[in-house]
Amino acid sequence: MNELKEIKASTKTGEENLTDNGQNTNYNLLDFWRWSVSDILSNATRGRFAEFIVGTAVGLNPENLRNEWDSYDLTTDNGIKIEVKSSAYIQSWNQKRFSAISFSIKPARYWDAEKNIYQAEPTRPADLYVFCHLKHKDQNTIEPLKMEQWDFYVLPTCRLNNYEKSQSSITINSLKKMTDPKKYRELKNEITKAHKEQKNYKQQNPN
Repeated sequence: MNELKEIKASTKTGEENLTDNGQNTNYNLLDFWRWSVSDILSNATRGRFAEFIVGTAVGLNPENLRNEWDSYDLTTDNGIKIEVKSSAYIQSWNQKRFSAISFSIKPARYWDAEKNIYQAEPTRPADLYVFCHLKHKDQNTIEPLKMEQWDFYVLPTCRLNNYEKSQSSITINSLKKMTDPKKYRELKNEITKAHKEQKNYKQQNPN
């Protein structure tokens, strides 16, 4: 049996029908999207939505589909590799109190698609991290589509590698000590600055 090669996904419109023996059913792909990902406040869906937000800030081309198995979440047109994390005070389930805000920064053994193997050692292959904090605290008015309800913290990966308090997670208070929160409209410029810092660090510390 020949090796099974990667299947490249194609962009869908949402109008594609579910069929049964060549006959259209009463449902299409848009129905699936509505059913499965309308709850963008859900922590699982919110993570992907945060990736989309950061992507739009740097000029995401929607034709370049999200790759579930990439070792980082986004790549800009000029090659900047970005890891995106999200957290929120308010969840879609019943809560007794606001959620504590922290983000995972744990290195991982990433999949190498070209070699078809996992990397031997846990790493952080992205150039920088964007921590997306849905900071809104009113259940009646929370709306993740409103960018003013978010803060964004951008750090080059070198600073996380040298973060002494923990190599697994970082709290919002620690982030505030390391960088200032940015608004959506400031994200692109802040990402460019963080990438420059990461690039300079790697040049000065080649090993």
